[in-house]
Amino acid sequence: MSENIHNLRNIGISAHIDSGKTTLTERILYYTKRIFAVHEVKGKDGVGAKMDSMELEKERGITISSAATYCHWEGYNINIIDTPGHVDFTIEVERALRVLDGSILVLCGVGGVQSQSITVDRQMNRYRVPRLAFINKCDRAGANPYRVVEQLRTRLNHNPVLMQIPIGLEGRLSGVVDLVSMKAIYFEGRYGEIVKKGDIPPDLLEEARSKREELLDAASMFSDELTEAILEERVKEDLIHQAIRKGTLKRELTPVFLGSAYKNMGVQPVLDGVVRYLPSPLEIENRALDLDNEGKEVVLSADPGAPLVALAFKLEVTPYGQLTYLRIYQGSIRKGDELTNTRNKKKVKLGRLVRMHADEMEDIQEAGAGEIVALFGVDCYSGDTFTDGRVNYSLTSIFVPEPVISLAIEPEDHASSSKMSKALNRFAKEDPTFRAHVDAESGETIISGMGELHLEVYVERMKREFGARVRTGIPEVAYREAISKRAEFNYTHKKQTGGAGQFGRVAGFMEPAKGTRFEFVNQVKGGVIPTEFLPGVEKGFESCLERGLLVGFPVVGVRIVVNDGSFHPVDSSELAFRQAAIGAFRQAYMKAKPVILEPVMKVSIECPSEFQGNVMSSINQRRGLIMSSAEDGVFTTIEAKVPLAEMFGYATTLRSLTQGKAEFSMEFSRNAKVPEKLAEKIKEKLTGSKKGR
Repeated sequence: MSENIHNLRNIGISAHIDSGKTTLTERILYYTKRIFAVHEVKGKDGVGAKMDSMELEKERGITISSAATYCHWEGYNINIIDTPGHVDFTIEVERALRVLDGSILVLCGVGGVQSQSITVDRQMNRYRVPRLAFINKCDRAGANPYRVVEQLRTRLNHNPVLMQIPIGLEGRLSGVVDLVSMKAIYFEGRYGEIVKKGDIPPDLLEEARSKREELLDAASMFSDELTEAILEERVKEDLIHQAIRKGTLKRELTPVFLGSAYKNMGVQPVLDGVVRYLPSPLEIENRALDLDNEGKEVVLSADPGAPLVALAFKLEVTPYGQLTYLRIYQGSIRKGDELTNTRNKKKVKLGRLVRMHADEMEDIQEAGAGEIVALFGVDCYSGDTFTDGRVNYSLTSIFVPEPVISLAIEPEDHASSSKMSKALNRFAKEDPTFRAHVDAESGETIISGMGELHLEVYVERMKREFGARVRTGIPEVAYREAISKRAEFNYTHKKQTGGAGQFGRVAGFMEPAKGTRFEFVNQVKGGVIPTEFLPGVEKGFESCLERGLLVGFPVVGVRIVVNDGSFHPVDSSELAFRQAAIGAFRQAYMKAKPVILEPVMKVSIECPSEFQGNVMSSINQRRGLIMSSAEDGVFTTIEAKVPLAEMFGYATTLRSLTQGKAEFSMEFSRNAKVPEKLAEKIKEKLTGSKKGR
């Protein structure tokens, strides 16, 4: 595959839940002859079952972990990663986007740009991923691709340009009109594998000409040659493709394709769009940090002969050992090579190199820059960088959001205890958003994650994959503490125990700081605290943030300024100053009027318009604040901010309010102050539970 890197595409397929990503992937694999039969995704076989290979995924009909596969189309090699649409599994999307060069944004022809579409689009912007859009489900009642294009423009700030118009809509969808070649395209055969081109139906000719004008207008912004050709009326298809490619790579244009993956219509033109408009690894600028040169940024080249730089972006534990997904950014890798992990400087020998096709694998001898492969038996963490030892580079790691929900978990019997700890170790390695720790006071094991479904899936996996029988407590909100005013400290730590004692004095103030967990500012002048003791002061303050003095939650948003102090030439040490800092924190914290913060979620609810009133009042009852409400004919989308504590069990409430016709998704928005009455209840509950122990 590495012979011609120009003909390589690394793409992801991302979208809102239930937009048909996995169905689209299955059809792509069928048309590229990677699989030889088409199945309904919700079935127990086919690539729906191949890509969603975890038992839980098949049962719930959702994608949980991103699956990797590859295929060939018209002389091009395409690596595809099918990502989850559910916000609880957002880390899987982040991982995929970090290593992809381009993406297909799948939108539902009826639902349009939904809440999770906005989230994945924001993630694509973070990693500067060029994309094309595919409006799926154009065969469904209520499908309106023109409305979806308008939403792309208004809700996502894209510059969408229709590459096709539909021939019929809803139940009458029979094909598409290609606006570049001005031909009608029909998909025949049992699974739409025979693509036939013909003349545009007369009743669509006028609309096709008008939409083609719009396409040429948008594309000509990126090519002077095309502008001249339009004026001289000698437009060639190649010129249009070149201009659209240029606009797409700059992320200033989004080509839009239409169809229905389920009805086998419109998938092949999307594949043509992938190879025509999305970038090869050579056209993407990837950067690494040179650890030998104070973390200075260096641009990587996709040269197979250059020193190796590769990123482990996903881990999976299989019955045969740990499987590590690797994206090679520079250089090449061979079976038997020795790799260096730049995080811990450990060397590992590469035993087995494979290329993945969902849950199947194919052994390969070597792979080059731009490729996505998997390694066996390499012990590492998600986000680690590997080199061949010739350079000491690190690829910046993946953005990892903080967990918002916690759950106490305990084994039912002694045998389950070791199985549970094995499972927790594996999950924490696999998924950076999943955390596990033992509470120092209660001795309980606490797991934390991105939402109820996230933790539910891991508890279920513990039972199925590890045979660990576990009991779970009630989900707990990940509260935080923060100070609300400035407070000064001046603390002296003195301890005399025969021989050298301990002495350290620190003075200064603490104040609220937005947008940061902890900021330490050294304003000490005149050497009143020797420089070598200052790291001890910082560590002392930082250690206090794990458990606030108000109710014992972690502390965020603190700026601590140290501007005075004193030391003893014999009795002072880093440890003494660390203890002085801890004493200073305790002295000032309660004076700084700490408050409890709770996670507030951005909630998006889609429901039939007839239930709008009921849904809005249910949000108001849950201390929610409605931000907007948009009605698209029969459906209403309500955007709101609601405290996470009020959202437990909301799925059941929403189902009963709307006869099961509504759905909602939520993601973390910000931490906000808990109202005083509720704060008192939380304090009472926590102090009561401590007394009970």
